[in-house]
Amino acid sequence: MFGNAVAENKTKIFLSLGIAVMFALLCALLPRIAAPGEGPGVEEKGPRAYAYGVVKALGGGMELHYLRVQPSNVLPEAVHGNVVSTPYYGINGGFFYQNDLLSIAVVNDVPVNGQTGGYGAGGANVKYARGTLVWDGAANALSVQVVRDAAEIRVTDRSRYWAQGGVSMSLGSDDRWAEQAAHENAPFADEARLRSAAVYDADGNLYLIVSATPGTLAEFRETVKTRIGGGRLVDGIFLDGDGSSQLRSREAKLTGDGRPVVQMLRLLV
Repeated sequence: MFGNAVAENKTKIFLSLGIAVMFALLCALLPRIAAPGEGPGVEEKGPRAYAYGVVKALGGGMELHYLRVQPSNVLPEAVHGNVVSTPYYGINGGFFYQNDLLSIAVVNDVPVNGQTGGYGAGGANVKYARGTLVWDGAANALSVQVVRDAAEIRVTDRSRYWAQGGVSMSLGSDDRWAEQAAHENAPFADEARLRSAAVYDADGNLYLIVSATPGTLAEFRETVKTRIGGGRLVDGIFLDGDGSSQLRSREAKLTGDGRPVVQMLRLLV
């Protein structure tokens, strides 16, 4: 009797262990359900046609995060929210006030934030002629054009372009860039603020850049020139900065001060 009881107990123990092992293996094989905002579950459907990088100023100082992408894979988009809270990858766009865009943001002559001709729709750099980044889709070429209205933009085909307004960086003119930026009313140039920019190189790559640490406009520009693009940058524009400096990608999420922005530069794929 005693021997039978021991045998039965051993059988039960082995069965229990076997069930436990099988359960553990099953759990390991099943995909884990990620908590909201956690793991690859939310991110795996995001764009992938970009390269992410982070650099610091020589000798310390500003830290910049950037997305290198083809300009055909970018569009200005009205979002009315913090970039990190959108379903898109990209960075913040131009200047705004409340719900109105104060910088050009157009796709094929159509403003992204309202009807053509409407105030704050994105069809004009309000009050000032300012540096505007233009992608000419027909020519597959980027340029910076100082314009006040989208109608002034020069492109090969007005049904195949996009444009984003900001302030000229004048990357090829170190002796006059500050004067030009002041002429375009660059805000808080001498204060340590978060900064954003869109620049391009001689190979046609577009770099969407946001700082994670504050600096003056000159410090930001110098860090961009010396740490991004391998010395092959051609030109670019400063975008809205301070709390509006925001970036979302698979690798990084920079919220600025958490404020909503009206518009962003969005990656498509």
